[in-house]
Amino acid sequence: MRETQIPIGALVAAIGGLLLIVSLGLDWYGEFSGFNSFEVLDLLLVVLALATLASLAVALGLLRTPLRAETPLVVGLTAFVIVASQLINHPPLGIPRDLETGAWLGLGAAALMVAGAILSAARIAIAVEPRSRAAASPAPGSPSSPPPGPRADEAPTVREEPPRP
Repeated sequence: MRETQIPIGALVAAIGGLLLIVSLGLDWYGEFSGFNSFEVLDLLLVVLALATLASLAVALGLLRTPLRAETPLVVGLTAFVIVASQLINHPPLGIPRDLETGAWLGLGAAALMVAGAILSAARIAIAVEPRSRAAASPAPGSPSSPPPGPRADEAPTVREEPPRP
């Protein structure tokens, strides 16, 4: 069987990138969405979010790119600074209006992008080894065999101690 590595950091950052794109379609200032409120920053945030999706594709081996290892962190921090600056200093359209759900979702999404980049730098991943369906469960109607003992390459987790006198 082939073991697959799922990079948690790139996955978290990509989820943040998707949420950032979704947040731009939601209301940020009153009834105005992020796409309506910003002049150029909305497009920059979409490009940054797509860059995190590309970093997931690179981490999974689906895409080859000459980007450096610290690129996701720079992308995440840039997105976070842009979103935070727009929450603190509203664009002209949002000055008389209150912040709405999309703005807070955008901030959380940018924070996820940063957290994912930090996890990527730590190289945290989940190893998944797929099993065949036949090995996972016995066929219906067949007598169940006793569970197999530990394999030769596995050490027991608890050492057996000799009985005390």
